[in-house]
Amino acid sequence: MSAISVGQAAVLGVVEGVTEFLPVSSTGHLKITEGLMNIPVDDQSVVGFSAVIQVGAIAAVLVYFFKDIKRIVSAWGRGLTNKNERYHHDYKFAWWVIYSTIPIVLVGLAAKPLIDGPLGSLWVVGGSLIAGSVVMWCADQMGRHKRGEDDTSFKDAMLVGCSQILALLFPGFSRSGATMSTALILDLDRVAATRLSFFLGIPALTGAGIYELKDALGAGVGAAPLAVGTIVSFVVAYGSIAWLLKFVAKHSFNAFVIYRIVIGLALFGLLAAGTINA
Repeated sequence: MSAISVGQAAVLGVVEGVTEFLPVSSTGHLKITEGLMNIPVDDQSVVGFSAVIQVGAIAAVLVYFFKDIKRIVSAWGRGLTNKNERYHHDYKFAWWVIYSTIPIVLVGLAAKPLIDGPLGSLWVVGGSLIAGSVVMWCADQMGRHKRGEDDTSFKDAMLVGCSQILALLFPGFSRSGATMSTALILDLDRVAATRLSFFLGIPALTGAGIYELKDALGAGVGAAPLAVGTIVSFVVAYGSIAWLLKFVAKHSFNAFVIYRIVIGLALFGLLAAGTINA
């Protein structure tokens, strides 16, 4: 019998789609939802399922930013064979995305037993939600929001890319939250920070989904729940991306900060009361 039913997969797909790119932690929300549905959050197949349905959200990014991605990949391809093209920002940016993904891959492989085990506890999720909120608020206040996407550098990409490790080790911190906060500290404006977070997440999240697919299928999640969760995630994530870009163009991140703190405190309350299992 599948560890996750089709109905549960659809619910988790909605949660993934809504939260993957909002700075509120998709992993944290998935684990909380799994706990509320009595799905074991540390089960290997469940961990794998959560990683696989992220591919649906990443597919939404590929579709939404197709023209941008096509332009960047084309510039990279031309630069491989034409030296003159290597001065183009898009060519450099493509390499920066590749280089900035290497640290999270190495840490992910080395720390996988901890990530799948003790660091996956809902107590860690609650603490990370609150700690990440403090970081995000400070970053939004400190940042001067004066640099656009064309002003990004190799240093920016590496620092923002490495910040993804925080979310990897501490589910609840939020990959989007960590990357956006780092970009804001580097004085990128909110839209540039958000778009950079999207682009840097493509290889890391896609790789994680492909890597975990065998565990999800082999350890107890059927093909049907995986397909449903991934498709639902794609549809919902597409709408979430469009909304977020419009929101950050006119608003600060304070709403997300408050929301994360409320969810973190509520999670601590549920865990202390024994309503859900850590």
